[in-house]
Amino acid sequence: MSSASAKGDVTRLPQALDPAVLASMVSPAFLLDNKILPLAMTADLFSVAMPPPIDHGLVEALEMAVGRRVSAVEQDAKAVTQGLERLFAGDKSVLQKIVEDLAPENPDEDVDRLKDLASEAPVVRLVSHLIEEAIRSRASDIHIEPYPDRLAVRLRIDGMLRDQPSPPVSLARAVVSRIKILANLNIAERRLPQDGRVAQAVLGHALDLRVSTVPTVHGESVVIRLLDQSAGIRPLAELGLRPADEELLKQLTALPNGMVLVTGPTGSGKTTTLYTALQLIDAGSRKVLTIEDPVEYHMARVNQIQVKPQIGLSFANILRSIVRQDPDVIMVGEMRDYETADIAVHAALTGHLVLSTLHTNSAAGAITRLIDMGVEPFLLTSTLRAVIGQRLVRTLCPHCKRGCPACGQTGYLGRIGLFEVMPMTDAIRDLTLAKASAEEIDQAARAGGMISLKEDGMSKVRAGLTSQEEVRRVVELS
Repeated sequence: MSSASAKGDVTRLPQALDPAVLASMVSPAFLLDNKILPLAMTADLFSVAMPPPIDHGLVEALEMAVGRRVSAVEQDAKAVTQGLERLFAGDKSVLQKIVEDLAPENPDEDVDRLKDLASEAPVVRLVSHLIEEAIRSRASDIHIEPYPDRLAVRLRIDGMLRDQPSPPVSLARAVVSRIKILANLNIAERRLPQDGRVAQAVLGHALDLRVSTVPTVHGESVVIRLLDQSAGIRPLAELGLRPADEELLKQLTALPNGMVLVTGPTGSGKTTTLYTALQLIDAGSRKVLTIEDPVEYHMARVNQIQVKPQIGLSFANILRSIVRQDPDVIMVGEMRDYETADIAVHAALTGHLVLSTLHTNSAAGAITRLIDMGVEPFLLTSTLRAVIGQRLVRTLCPHCKRGCPACGQTGYLGRIGLFEVMPMTDAIRDLTLAKASAEEIDQAARAGGMISLKEDGMSKVRAGLTSQEEVRRVVELS
């Protein structure tokens, strides 16, 4: 007869519990699949830990397999998984244990067979394992890349890619097909890029997974963007702005009209800064509309619109329509072309506060970039209120600052922003009208008190937040 108690202690996993002996009685794949962690075994009792609630039917099946009474105790799912990894880490990784149950893929399989293979329990566990590992590692993206001799898996953690254990290359199409099924993509289409999304709860995190596939010469490459909805939007104090710049941002978001831009390369945290800025706005008294691609975080009392170019729902088309929705604040995810920039500038000119991003290397470069796109300089002098340039640098691990398990032996844990905030002064307006270079505008901004990205980075080095090497990597110190 089985029994259960309220809480288990996975720290008491005995060394004497031989995984080989255990495997002769019950399949490791069965234990991994059902998250059953062996704790102790005697001649007549087998103690295990399981995530709540205890499945008594599963316990009875286990009793039949081991020929002993099973005592099952509740334990956190993450702790059970970590315990299983420790138990079976002797000769093979958890990943290897999972793929043992998989049949090799036939490259000539038809779609139905591929769909069946992708739905088999081992493949499902394998993909779930990859996502769970990404969550545990605080990864923002999972990269799955096929090569002739291996299926490479890499995680982007704190902006840097790290190699992970590789599944057999023979499983490439099964793994990709499983991910496609999750994201409602066409598994039969391997010649064209596809994009999809899926909402999942993983290890207590509410995730929005953005899936992108592209065909390569060796198969389909997949990138999964992990958006943790449960993490929420970062508060202003955590961005890394200087106190004076925090106060300036609060003043800018309180303006009734004008345009505020955030600039930087891809992955520099621009959208995060925009979301934080939106949090400073009272959406109860002001109507806030956003145009995004994609909508990364859902905000209360904010009207968020997802761009869909395939049906003509572009940034410019949406922006042209929402100015008739009587908004007070408009957030445009990115200014990609003249049409979008022109409409945004005119929206700022006619009484709206417009927040947006632009791909430039510096705050000063935003002005020359907009002029190059075709925006008239006199319109910029009338509407542009400030430009915020930014980068992200890794912060030193508080546990070691050299390398430990907490930071994956890198010495860094988490990231913080480097900022340069350039208000639109009279001097910069004159230079804008004269179509001056970005270098001239930058010099005028720094003469007016702007702290550059380099200077902000070095101040964070002196504060012990990051390293000089990390700042140099990001802003190319001279």
